[in-house]
Amino acid sequence: MRDFPTLLGNVLWFILGGFAAGLAWWLAALVMIITIVGIPWARAAFVIGRFTFFPFGYRIVERRTLFQRGDIGTGFLGLLGNLVWFVFAGVWLGIGHLLAALVCFLTIIGIPFGLQHIKLAQLSLFPIGKTVIPNDAL
Repeated sequence: MRDFPTLLGNVLWFILGGFAAGLAWWLAALVMIITIVGIPWARAAFVIGRFTFFPFGYRIVERRTLFQRGDIGTGFLGLLGNLVWFVFAGVWLGIGHLLAALVCFLTIIGIPFGLQHIKLAQLSLFPIGKTVIPNDAL
């Protein structure tokens, strides 16, 4: 029964805007694939898009912290990737999530959804080097 609030949150989130937010991430990923130059960023956008559809019960962590070692996305190339991402996609997705959060904060029931949008706005700015894990994984 512990998972019922998570399930309820995810269902309500999906119906009340999570579907559109997830599609925005997947649209960004598709645009990246079409440009061919953006293919390295597309995988991250698809993963985050999937997380955006059902965010309750999951959290974002740095891969360096999770695996206790660096990889290509957590070093200098990850920094460069995040800077490129920020300019072409991150700032726009972040603004969208912040606007959605403001709308959600207009009602008491919308506060948990607004907090999820804030989390997604932070993630959308610099997603390279991060991963999604269940809340009870660490």
